[in-house]
Amino acid sequence: MANLPPPDRSTLAYLGPQGTFTEQALYTQPDLAGMDLRPAPSIPDVFRQVIAGEVDLGFAAIENSIEGSVNITQDTLAFDADLLIQREVVISIQLNLMVAAGTTLADIDRVVSFPHAIAQCRSWLAEHLPGAEVDASNSTADAARMIAESPDRRTAAIAPGRAAEVYGLDVLAADIEDHPENQTRFVLMAADGIPAPTGHDKTSLVVFQRADRPGSLLGILQEFAARSLNLTRLESRPTRQGLGNYCFLMDVEGHIVDELVTDCLRNLHMKHGEVKFLGSYPAAGSNGETVRRQASESSQSADDWIADLRTRIQG
Repeated sequence: MANLPPPDRSTLAYLGPQGTFTEQALYTQPDLAGMDLRPAPSIPDVFRQVIAGEVDLGFAAIENSIEGSVNITQDTLAFDADLLIQREVVISIQLNLMVAAGTTLADIDRVVSFPHAIAQCRSWLAEHLPGAEVDASNSTADAARMIAESPDRRTAAIAPGRAAEVYGLDVLAADIEDHPENQTRFVLMAADGIPAPTGHDKTSLVVFQRADRPGSLLGILQEFAARSLNLTRLESRPTRQGLGNYCFLMDVEGHIVDELVTDCLRNLHMKHGEVKFLGSYPAAGSNGETVRRQASESSQSADDWIADLRTRIQG
């Protein structure tokens, strides 16, 4: 995303401490890495700092290709905070088992990490450490930090390779994730502001049904199908208002300035229930720069064509 304009902000909170995958994802974005970065002890605290105005931006994981949504991020955006997504960042995930110096695999009877990371290594743990106690930490790097601060030679952490460098730990086993095609999606959030369209964008929203009736989801989906809008994510979540009461979280290709996206959201709000807009922002992807360039060239070509037609107007 090298051609994206940098955010007009300077402070950013992210899930710390140093060495998390969140920090690793941040460093793939040069404009974000150059900001005043403030590690937070938990994802809820990232949101708290942004909402309280203590920082300009927040950065947190929202989805993993293996374990699905990071519910604390998703639910906070949907129900608890009025924030807007500014950008998405996707990175590949490699997980490592790390220990204090001198620890062997036979010594380990406890493994600590972020719950999503533990879940992504179930098969490896079952094969190599079947009897080990598994405990949750606030982040992968926090697990590594705890071992570095209190080495007991019976506890291991699952964390990114950078955490071993930061905290001086030994990597006992590398790339222990069960699925090599493992990716995590992160979102950059702010209290206000919608990034300008780039030609390769995504819009996120939550649709709260007006009534739970047969065909209600079909009616919602038809609004997108009728306009040939591509949904890249559709997920239902309980609304916290009783059993059977669900809302739908959606990502759709396009930007709110696009006429078809605007018309779709208008109809959803008018016919199907409350719609919470979570943002229109640059989409991630290895071909993003090409798509944006082609969109820009197509737009310029269309403008030139219209301009030529207008020169032929008589009188």
